[in-house]
Amino acid sequence: MFTLEQLSDGIPHLSSTGMNNLCLDSTLQELSLYDLSIESSQPGKEVAQALEANPLLPGFIVLEKGQLLGMISRRKFLECMSRPYGPELFMKRPIKCLYLLVPTNTLVFPSNTLIVESAKRCLQRSPELVDEPVVVEIEPQVYRLLDIHQLLVAQSQIHELATNLIDRQTKSQMLQTEKMASLGQMVAGVAHEILNPVNFIAGNLEYLANYSQDLVDLITAYETEVNQIPENVNNLREEIEIDFLKDDIQQIVNSMRLGTERLVKIVNSLRNFSHIGDGEQKAINLHECLESTLLILHNRIKYSIELVKNYGKLPSVNCYSGQLSQVFVNIIGNAVDALTEKISIAPKTWQAQIIISTEIVEADGKLWAVVRIADNGPGIPWEIQGRIFETFFTTKPVGKGTGLGLAISHQIITENHRGKLNVRSQSDKLEDFSPSISTEFEIMLPLTK
Repeated sequence: MFTLEQLSDGIPHLSSTGMNNLCLDSTLQELSLYDLSIESSQPGKEVAQALEANPLLPGFIVLEKGQLLGMISRRKFLECMSRPYGPELFMKRPIKCLYLLVPTNTLVFPSNTLIVESAKRCLQRSPELVDEPVVVEIEPQVYRLLDIHQLLVAQSQIHELATNLIDRQTKSQMLQTEKMASLGQMVAGVAHEILNPVNFIAGNLEYLANYSQDLVDLITAYETEVNQIPENVNNLREEIEIDFLKDDIQQIVNSMRLGTERLVKIVNSLRNFSHIGDGEQKAINLHECLESTLLILHNRIKYSIELVKNYGKLPSVNCYSGQLSQVFVNIIGNAVDALTEKISIAPKTWQAQIIISTEIVEADGKLWAVVRIADNGPGIPWEIQGRIFETFFTTKPVGKGTGLGLAISHQIITENHRGKLNVRSQSDKLEDFSPSISTEFEIMLPLTK
């Protein structure tokens, strides 16, 4: 309960410092809240004295035996006092008499309610109540009063912040899109330049294999027909180890053939990845898209991470192959980063794993092609799982993460492909070295008939 003595030192009932550091997730407890609670049995003159002593008070909270009864705004109180015989009727009587006569619908919010949500609900009130203050419960049975004007000013500031953030996100995504498109063009050009000599080498390898075998056959025929091999020729045979050469030359050619085949696969993967800016969807094989991505990430996965593939039978899926490759790179790349962190503290017997599985499922009356990418890394803390798809949100150190990878992946799947991107994760798995899966991303792409 407030008394006049408590008001003599200024404004002790202002329980917050202002709105200088608001953000999109700011709550009511960050705003200026007023503390003036009156027991319903007290006379109206105490309220009048308190309101006169502090013109900033938007009203007062009415308690009955310490329990919240409601709220009366300054405006409603002054309206009653300005009526004929108002002071005579209410100054000496308990404030509850006035409360019962004033039409009110007290709106009470927990202190952790978002400012944006609170402002929305306040503006949905009837016109005669839209300017009324609201009650904020800062802890059980402890209440403060919030001026609606301050709430709307804060909501306006947050709206401006949101507008600026959306503008920043749009510009960043446009820049990222332009960078990826430029990268796609560059990769396509490099892949083309590599593919030409590789095709030249691969095409001539067959001739080399045939010609070398012909020469070996010719030498063998000469040796069969010649009874006495000259000494100088015999010395040369021993010097070049002709028997070993006959066997090894074909192995060399086979190794070169395997090398060119791998080069062709790498180049084709780069060409698939370079289709990020494709203007139309095409029917693609998801397994080939995944294999292309894994080939690109092979150097990061290496031998410390076991790759498990559980591919089901999938039809061709209409999608933007380059964009889908970008999603796979982002998600698998994040899994590699998480596992690398855990490998550094894990016992030697623990095996890091990435498990990729595919299947067709029916959900919401539709058929979906589903790709699941799981790992047994440290998991995602539960308190940030709801934010991982937010633009600019990252847990990586400065310079190692932009906060755009998963946000763009979510946009590619949900907006560009009308699919779904779900995540399931167990947190606090950093020191759990069991083989169980900790994080799984599920990509669902609709199948057209």
